[in-house]
Amino acid sequence: MSFLSLQSNEPGRSVLMTGNEAITRGAIEAGLSYAASYPGSPTAEILSYLGRLAEEHHLYAEWSVNEKVALEEAAGASFVGLRSLCIVKHNGLNVALDSLVSIAISGVKAGMVLVVGDDPAAHSSTNEEDSRLLSKVVHIPILEPSTPEEAKQMTLAAYELSEKFRLPVTLRCVTRISHASGNVTLGEIQNADKEPLFAKEDRFVTHAAFHQMQEVKLAKIRQIADTLPFNTYTGPQDAKIIIIASGPSALYAGEAVSALGLENEVGVLKLGITWPLPEKFLLGYLKQVEKVIFVEEIEPFNEDNVMALAAQHLAEVYPIQFYGQRSGHVAGLRGPGIGEMDPDIVKQSLARILGIDNKATVVRSNVDLEMPDAPKREMAFCAGCPHRASFWAMKSAVALDGRHGVVLGDIGCYSLALMRTGWTLPQTMHAMGSSAGVANGLGKLGMFGFKQPVIAIVGDSTFFHSTIPALVNARYTRSNFLLVVLDNETTAMTGHQPHPGMNKNAMGDVVEGLLIEDVVKGIGIQVVIQDPYDVKGTTEVVYQLLQTEGAKVLVLRRACALVAAKASTRPRVYVNQELCIGDDCGCNRFCSATFTCPATIWDLQKGKAMIDEVVCNRCQVCVSLCPQGAIKVEGGADFDC
Repeated sequence: MSFLSLQSNEPGRSVLMTGNEAITRGAIEAGLSYAASYPGSPTAEILSYLGRLAEEHHLYAEWSVNEKVALEEAAGASFVGLRSLCIVKHNGLNVALDSLVSIAISGVKAGMVLVVGDDPAAHSSTNEEDSRLLSKVVHIPILEPSTPEEAKQMTLAAYELSEKFRLPVTLRCVTRISHASGNVTLGEIQNADKEPLFAKEDRFVTHAAFHQMQEVKLAKIRQIADTLPFNTYTGPQDAKIIIIASGPSALYAGEAVSALGLENEVGVLKLGITWPLPEKFLLGYLKQVEKVIFVEEIEPFNEDNVMALAAQHLAEVYPIQFYGQRSGHVAGLRGPGIGEMDPDIVKQSLARILGIDNKATVVRSNVDLEMPDAPKREMAFCAGCPHRASFWAMKSAVALDGRHGVVLGDIGCYSLALMRTGWTLPQTMHAMGSSAGVANGLGKLGMFGFKQPVIAIVGDSTFFHSTIPALVNARYTRSNFLLVVLDNETTAMTGHQPHPGMNKNAMGDVVEGLLIEDVVKGIGIQVVIQDPYDVKGTTEVVYQLLQTEGAKVLVLRRACALVAAKASTRPRVYVNQELCIGDDCGCNRFCSATFTCPATIWDLQKGKAMIDEVVCNRCQVCVSLCPQGAIKVEGGADFDC
């Protein structure tokens, strides 16, 4: 009977539902388009229901290869404007945490809700874990339903909250909510008729600078937390004893108060949003009480947070005053809890708290040293880095394709492509391997009218670290995207450590490395190998692969320029000044302004380009790209950087 009611379009009708069914119904009423999950009790039924309802309600539902990929797929759908849902259990949140931290920083577009099922007493788990602690660390709001009816209503509220503040929102359920039944009032079902688009100006990028933006968002949510209808108080208004509870524990508390005949003495304060706290709502009751009892599952999450709130705001009641990040007294230039501590910040904070006159000058030694300003240097790929050629080829192929292709970035040296050195080509950057996970999501949106080609970029080390599960998922779900593996044959960003694709290990022993193409073929996906220094050929290969359907992999293989420089004698590369025509080349100083090679020096007096031989790694890509053919190569030179 309850599954039939999931499909019913009878607003106002009251039906019996489990918590999982109520969440499913809430998501459908909210206009859900995309749902992904990995099976885990107590929340496994939600995706099963959505799979059965997918055709009727024009939504996509998927059992993903793991929770990390499921979360990344849901984020991808949100990035193009479709409401999405990711469902995990507490253990599954651990798997997805790497990506969740990053997605919370970059933000989302359409509403994205994360349903987490905790399992107190480990009814169907090997352990207990309180997922609220992780959501707090990630800086995203937490809603906790106490009944199936609240589970549905909070699902709707979570989507509104997510879209308003462009953050994922956690709906934390426990086993007794997921599997218990209660009356649920049906609402209107929305039709998800938005046309998905990854706009050219859209950027969903993780960067430390955005931490401050997260804090601003949380501060705004904290202001409206008091207005949410899910925070309630029952009992005498002048009670000296109150119980603070959340989730089903609030029902248990009410039942216990009634059983003991304490209705006229003890109040029950139920928190519907447990992070950030509804501070005004709480403080209004804390100011008048003598005893507070906390009832919650599993960790003392509310207890710790409410006690911190009381210490901050009710200092006149207690002999101890607290100062720190929460009070705003200990803070750097960008605000409390952001960035590093240093002696200057501590000195300024102490002076502020103690009312001491703080001089602005900073004394770092007995003698102030006059140091000249260091020259500014743009963060860029090394000269001769094969990634520079790879991104140029992808940029050219996307332009030739003409369908406004989406390029998804990842973690590694190639994350520099977010800047001018890679022509700001990538539009996302999250956790290692996330580009492939997000691409999985975007690659299945054709049913919603999404037509933009998708390119996901990873490095060779990242491929082995966390990309293979996403490829398995793509093969299983028939997702449509191109994965480009930038194989520079080392873990370059952190110091050229070996990885499973190389023929040595950490101790220097010779081992048999895995070929990336063999792994891809084993999964059953098309793979092409290409030298990125062949820019014209690489551009053509990328363009042709974008015209084909399904998942495919392009391995762009060329050793890291720094490694190659040590292993070979390279020819001299220089600019033929008779052929170089400077500003008149038609490309606005192509070599320095457009291709942005860091080895190029622009001679302002001559209006000509030169090549810094100390910086140049002699990749010779410039030879094929120079519009005037002014780049020349002399073989056999013994010059080395």
